[in-house]
Amino acid sequence: MASGPCLDFLSTQFSLSRVDDARLTPLQEGTSSAIALPLVDQPANFLRDAFAGASEKDRLHFAHGTTTLAFVFQGGIIAAVDSRASMGQYVGSGTVKKIIEINPYLLGTMAGGAADCSFWERDLGRRCRLYELRNKQRISVAAASKLLANTVYSYKGMGLSMGTMIMGWDVSGPHLHYVDSEGTRLKGNKFSVGSGSTYAYGVLDAGYSWDMSVDDAIHLARRSIYHATHRDAASGGVINVYHVKEEGWVKISSDDMMIIHDQVKAEKKAVDDAAEAAEGAPASGAEMVVAGGSAPNPTAAQDAGDATAASRGDVPPPASST
Repeated sequence: MASGPCLDFLSTQFSLSRVDDARLTPLQEGTSSAIALPLVDQPANFLRDAFAGASEKDRLHFAHGTTTLAFVFQGGIIAAVDSRASMGQYVGSGTVKKIIEINPYLLGTMAGGAADCSFWERDLGRRCRLYELRNKQRISVAAASKLLANTVYSYKGMGLSMGTMIMGWDVSGPHLHYVDSEGTRLKGNKFSVGSGSTYAYGVLDAGYSWDMSVDDAIHLARRSIYHATHRDAASGGVINVYHVKEEGWVKISSDDMMIIHDQVKAEKKAVDDAAEAAEGAPASGAEMVVAGGSAPNPTAAQDAGDATAASRGDVPPPASST
């Protein structure tokens, strides 16, 4: 009887030295999830001292920035992100894919350390697939977000930097959860994460409505990310928009923020030009008489008043001149 496939490489292995990686089997070399830890006795203590215990000039600082957002509405979930990876003033990449496709029904966003988010959300995809194989059904969004929260919480204090959103559609409808590297897990209808999130929240809060149409929701998400990239130096590049529906997620668009910036400038100029043209247009009717400065005719006004009074029977009509 043929034996089943070997799944030993799916187990997480830890080593205190990179030398241990050389002892992996050929099958494990390309697929192992073994993690090489720093060559110190207590990695958590080492990282704490490096970031907080050292003098200011020797202290490590992670300077990163991004803008991601997602919100739930009557048509599902809209997620939008920028694509810039930065380290302080240095822009490392302008084409980072910050929405990670976990499976056909689940999406995750990336904010914080790119490697941390990418690795652990892809690991989450593997675990969700194993759940489906074991239980013959899709994992719920709540359970998937809980798996990620439990995983990163087990590494608390070891230097992970993550602020992610897990979203999807399961048997109970659309759901959105926020998970960070401290193990925090929140459920909500609207989140924005990253250095540009304050700018994105300003636009998002002003335009959000539960019963908005799909087109309006997409436009709101794209506009929110655009304004964040325009004001936040650590955000920029391409604006990617996804729509999560009952049938699964769909990628809507990838637009260069500079092209959107030019479109917004052109629209604003057209509005300003129309306003200036309206202010400079000549008035009509009674406004033209007032603008022309012609003096009113008191005799005509008196005649009109007498005629009105006569029609009511108050006074006799004026005698006509001969």
